[in-house]
Amino acid sequence: MLSVLEAANLLRSLDRVLILTHVRPDGDTVGCAAALCAGLRSLGKTAYLLPNPGLTDTTAPYFAPYAAPEEFVPDHVVSTDIATVGLFPDNALPYADRVDLAIDHHPSFTHFGKANIVRPEAAACGELIYDLLAALGPITAEMALPLYVAVSTDTGCFAYANTTAHTHAVAAALLRTGIDYQTVNKVFFRTKTRKRMQLEGAMLAQAEFYDRDRIAVLSVPLSLMEQLQATESDAEELSSLGGQIEGVDCAVTMRELRPDVWKISLRTGSRVNATEVCSLLGGGGHAAAAGCTVEAPWSQARDRVLDAIRQVVPECQV
Repeated sequence: MLSVLEAANLLRSLDRVLILTHVRPDGDTVGCAAALCAGLRSLGKTAYLLPNPGLTDTTAPYFAPYAAPEEFVPDHVVSTDIATVGLFPDNALPYADRVDLAIDHHPSFTHFGKANIVRPEAAACGELIYDLLAALGPITAEMALPLYVAVSTDTGCFAYANTTAHTHAVAAALLRTGIDYQTVNKVFFRTKTRKRMQLEGAMLAQAEFYDRDRIAVLSVPLSLMEQLQATESDAEELSSLGGQIEGVDCAVTMRELRPDVWKISLRTGSRVNATEVCSLLGGGGHAAAAGCTVEAPWSQARDRVLDAIRQVVPECQV
C-alpha cells in the first residue's frame, strides 16, 4: 500500500494517462477524476477521463472538459473512487488488469491495481485526491471546483456522520481558491425537478416499514420511472430519502435497473453496519452507506436484503 508521497511520485512519473470512474458515477468519482486530470495536465502530462455512459445532467459538466477522444490510446491507467473491478463500466473492463494506480476510500476496496492507495477513514475519495494533488504542487481553482463537488456530495453537503475535521479543512482550502461553491450547493442540494418530487412522493407513499419502524424499504421500479418519464438525473441520490424519515436508522432503497435486477442502497446509523449487510449480498461500501445488486423479483429481492440485515443484527424484527 502506497503512502501519499509515494503515490504522488508515481503519478508524477506517468504520462498519457486514462482515468476511470465507476458505474453509475456520482459526484465523488467524477470530481476526483476531473481534479486529478486537471492536476496531471498542470504538470504537462497528457491525461483524459474514459467516457462514462452513466453521467447525469448534474455531473456531466464537470466531466466533459476532460473526456478522452475515441482515438486516445493510454500508456497508463488510474482509477478513482472505485472499490472493485465489478464497479467498472463496460467500456472500462478492457483496462481491468492495466490499472497502474487505484485510488479509493472504501473499506471494501479490493486492491486491484498494480499499486494502490486507500483511506477508509476519509469521508470522500476527494479528500485523498486533494492530498495527492497538494503533494504534486499548488491546488488551482480548476482542480478545486470538481474536488468540492467530490467532497460535498459524498458528505451530503457536510451533513452526514462521515464528515470529519479534515473534511472541513479540505473544503476550506478549496474555497480559498475562489471557486463558485454556491452554484454547486444550489444544483446538488437545493434543486429538484418536478419529476424528482413526484418520484419521492411515490416512494414514500409505497414505503414499507419493519423493526418497529426503524427500517424503511423504498422502491423505484422501472414502471414508476416510465410512468413519470423520469430520467437518471431525476433519480440521482434517491438513496438519501429514506434516512430523512423520523425514527428510521436503516433505509433500504431498491432501484430496478433492468427487469428483476435491483440496485440496493443502504443508509444506516450506528446500529446496522451497511457494509456487512451488503457484503452478504456481494456488495460493499462504508459502515453507514453501502450497496449491492440483487437479481430476483421485487418481493424476493426485498426478503434477501431483510434477511441479510437480520444476520448482521439478529435482534432486528424483520
